[in-house]
Amino acid sequence: MSELTSVTGDLSSTRTIQAYEDLRNLIISGRFQPNVRLTEAELTGLLDVSRGTVRSVTARLVQEGYLTSEPHRGVRTRIFTIEEAVEILEAREILESALAAKAAERATDEELEELAVICEQMATAEYDRQEAEYSRLNRGFHKLVRDSARQPTLSGFVDQLLYALVMRQYRSLTRKHPRRDALSEHRAILYALQTRNAEAASATMRHHVASARRALLTSTTAAPEAEGLTAVDLETDAEVSA
Repeated sequence: MSELTSVTGDLSSTRTIQAYEDLRNLIISGRFQPNVRLTEAELTGLLDVSRGTVRSVTARLVQEGYLTSEPHRGVRTRIFTIEEAVEILEAREILESALAAKAAERATDEELEELAVICEQMATAEYDRQEAEYSRLNRGFHKLVRDSARQPTLSGFVDQLLYALVMRQYRSLTRKHPRRDALSEHRAILYALQTRNAEAASATMRHHVASARRALLTSTTAAPEAEGLTAVDLETDAEVSA
């Protein structure tokens, strides 16, 4: 049996699938710093699984880009160069704008109402300076736009971008969060969706996501390999948001 077949077979078990999801969520949530070595002993204790399961899980996460692997040196959390980060931001800009256009055509009235509620909750979180809550709502807003587009292929491409890891690495902890214009940008997207204006939905979403890319290009002050974090004015710290 080949190594790939073995890994695939191991990943079919419920236990291994749960371990994969747990480790993936820990990576996305920022439990580990970029470029940190993860040992089998550490992960078996953390996930409460066998070393064989850990090897299967980490092999899959290496394939998906969440981890990197070097012979005889184990696995490490991913670190992104400036160029890689910019490419990911540009790709997300294109994909999310296309999804917003589809959402303007396909979102149900219930989904639009839920998006409106989320925007109001984001306003409250911003006023109360509840950054973690704002980020959670922000992720929900973007996910609901993607879901309402009913384009699973495009949505899958967004999930593969590892955007959350880029934001974890580069978002400045010293800059105001959220960005000053972030909420008004969300409201502009919402209005375009409510009026069923696909062209406007695409344009407003593209402007919104592009703000993170422009901030990265203009505000980076140190190489990520050297510092692990740079002074970048980005809006969020976790899974898909802008």
